[in-house]
Amino acid sequence: MKQSIQIWLDAARPKTLPLALAAIITGSSLAFASGHFSLPIALLCLLTATLLQILSNLANDYGDAEKGTDNDQRLGPMRAIQSGAVSLKDMKQAIGINIVFICLSGLALLFYSLDSLQNFFIFIALGILSIVAALAYTMGSKPYGYAGLGDLSVFIFFGLLGVCGTYFLHTAGINPDLLLPAIGSGLFAVAVLNVNNMRDIENDAECGKKTLAVRLGSEKAKRYHTQLLFGGLTSFVLFLAVSTQPISAFLMLIAVPVILKHQQAINRAQKPIEIAPMMPDVVKCAMISNLLFSLVVIAQTLLSN
Repeated sequence: MKQSIQIWLDAARPKTLPLALAAIITGSSLAFASGHFSLPIALLCLLTATLLQILSNLANDYGDAEKGTDNDQRLGPMRAIQSGAVSLKDMKQAIGINIVFICLSGLALLFYSLDSLQNFFIFIALGILSIVAALAYTMGSKPYGYAGLGDLSVFIFFGLLGVCGTYFLHTAGINPDLLLPAIGSGLFAVAVLNVNNMRDIENDAECGKKTLAVRLGSEKAKRYHTQLLFGGLTSFVLFLAVSTQPISAFLMLIAVPVILKHQQAINRAQKPIEIAPMMPDVVKCAMISNLLFSLVVIAQTLLSN
């Protein structure tokens, strides 16, 4: 029993879960600054986002195994189906169960946070879209992840919708100022995906998985990675400089050494296998930047009251 639980915990890929939480934390901190923060809404958002990230991980496991992309040449951690610990049938059942939990958590969130029937149905549609996007990344006859559209999807769901949607659920409103932190969160999330794709670039190319890294090639993918990291940081800095006291923007510079160290390691890597250990580092870059931004926003709000 204990071994079975460990297999499914590994299949959920807990090291990737902070990626789902970053946008929720950022959106919630901005809601706090507006004076409309709700702890129950924040917790339900975190739960729903975590379940959606687990769904994406399980679906990727299923889709890549079914298409033969998870093979002996793949450099990433051994996945559940690839290892033989879980069958395709069992994984499909786990995906179905996970979707049920997402629906329960999502509905609880919407019933608690929304008063407007129109907004309720809009968010129902967004929830369905999120589930479909998680499944269609690698599953189905034409998975969009195999066409190089994964970066765009991650940017939208882990950036624009993640931050702005969370803010709306807290406040029942939206404003254009949210665009910069939403872009920042989205770009860091894409950077995490890009490391994954640079690591698997050779195997993905051989299996017909044309990720953006495969399309760009290794050197251009590294330059793209630099743009993602510093584009994300710049978006956070610009928001703080414009929307709060400009001096608070300088606190984001604390994240620069962590980002520079990671980027330099990426640039030094000559082979995909050298990029394989760098996934925790890019997740750290994304989380530190989002958390630092959120703490600055919260601290600035408390000091100004």
